[in-house]
Amino acid sequence: VFSLVTVGTTQRSSVSKTMSTADKIAELEKEISTTKYNKATQFHVGLVKAKLARLREDVERKASSAKKGEGYAVKKTGDATVVMLGFPSVGKSTLLNRLTKQESKVAAYAFTTLTVIPGMMNYKGAKIQILDVPGLIEGASTGRGRGREVLSVIRSADLLIIMAEVRNESHFILIKSELDENGVRINQGLPKVKITKTLSGGLQIRSSAKQELSSQTIQGILQQFRLTYAEVVLSEKISIDGLIDAFAKNRVWVPALFVINKVDLHPTSVKSGPVYGNEFLGVSAQDEIGLDELREAIWEKLGLLRVYLRQSVKTVDYDAPLIMHNGDILVSVAERIGTEFAKTVKEAKIWGPGSRFPGQKVSLSTKVQDEMEVLFL
Repeated sequence: VFSLVTVGTTQRSSVSKTMSTADKIAELEKEISTTKYNKATQFHVGLVKAKLARLREDVERKASSAKKGEGYAVKKTGDATVVMLGFPSVGKSTLLNRLTKQESKVAAYAFTTLTVIPGMMNYKGAKIQILDVPGLIEGASTGRGRGREVLSVIRSADLLIIMAEVRNESHFILIKSELDENGVRINQGLPKVKITKTLSGGLQIRSSAKQELSSQTIQGILQQFRLTYAEVVLSEKISIDGLIDAFAKNRVWVPALFVINKVDLHPTSVKSGPVYGNEFLGVSAQDEIGLDELREAIWEKLGLLRVYLRQSVKTVDYDAPLIMHNGDILVSVAERIGTEFAKTVKEAKIWGPGSRFPGQKVSLSTKVQDEMEVLFL
């Protein structure tokens, strides 16, 4: 299905320009919560949600330009960064200690962690930085409980570990809601929307999939993001929220693991499975139950791979693998060794996973696989 529409006019917001940004956000949130979504209200809801997204972007931009709080500026090191988050006293500090040998202060009361505590987990030759952030509470996206500082660290993570206590699995829903409000999308793919700015011709919207959103709704949302001249191609059926995500500048997409801690308190509890639509792992940080499974799940979710370098056909270094990522190709491995080195190599020989036979000669566009052995030529 292909369609072509051009920009029309949209109705003005009912929110007064004299209101503060916080008041405008509150008013728009109330408007969304009290408006029943259907075909008749689709256009209005789309505009309100787009305006709300723009205002939240403004708040975040102003907050990021302000002086950062002490203890939250953590330098990313290692092969990947994992952030643990959950409500206060869920056991994050204990889990950090078990996974990384980092002695984070532990106590059975709320807000023990007042700053970000980093630790390093060594696993399969990879150095994985794990950050324990202050407990996340409801209203974090509006600044409650140092929420904005915590969320700023979350946005830079390669993986989130979202924790809840056994029999408090409903906390997953509350945490996911806070992340959604802050533009953090977990375990989701990027919207299949391509935007090409043009010099004239208005807004041209093309779709290769049948859309439930009306042309008027799509136009109105695009106008809110000040798109005047552009070609927009929708390659999948998209929702109002998905369309806004494609244009908002403060969205991040992060993979996540859901972990239920303290399963030792309820031995009959399920150790893994789906909860509220998400797979979870059951662990006891205190009694070190399920930690090996968690380490492997972190490795898999991060998409890490080991590459062993050969000095010659017969000599291979198994002690110091290069840590790569799913989708990397051999030229990426060469570049990790050195930019100048990468310019000198033309092809490679590979052994193990990915090879049809030992010492197979391949191009540098060959995809890397875990435990592949490589000799550059």
